[in-house]
Amino acid sequence: MNVQSIIGSKGSAVTTVAQTATLHEAVHLLGQHRVGALVVSGDGRRIEGIVSERDIVRALTSGATALDSSVGSVMSIDVVTCSAGDGVDRLMALMTERRIRHLPVVDDSGELAGIVSIGDVVKVRLTELEHENQALAAYISGR
Repeated sequence: MNVQSIIGSKGSAVTTVAQTATLHEAVHLLGQHRVGALVVSGDGRRIEGIVSERDIVRALTSGATALDSSVGSVMSIDVVTCSAGDGVDRLMALMTERRIRHLPVVDDSGELAGIVSIGDVVKVRLTELEHENQALAAYISGR
């Protein structure tokens, strides 16, 4: 299974936030959309960065006033992305190696086309394993 099939089943909607938004606004968006990360983009197409719950928690170690800081001041600018043709094994390797939970999906021109979370990857992998298990059980029992 690849990224395209994941996006096909879950949808390509991505919640974005501007660099100038406050962390308080970002927290509100995270809760409202029930997501763990926001792609930072002024136009919803060009990726400028990504801000996750982890980034916000790290900022809060300096105190609650950190919520008044801008998203741009805490976002990660070294954004790891994937493309529609990437397989689940590649996603798992990237997420494990880079210790990240969200991968924005980019199209051939490098524009935002979706986002895949570790939860999406685990769900797909569990489904694959379940199908393999059923096939092996059927083979062993001669069905």
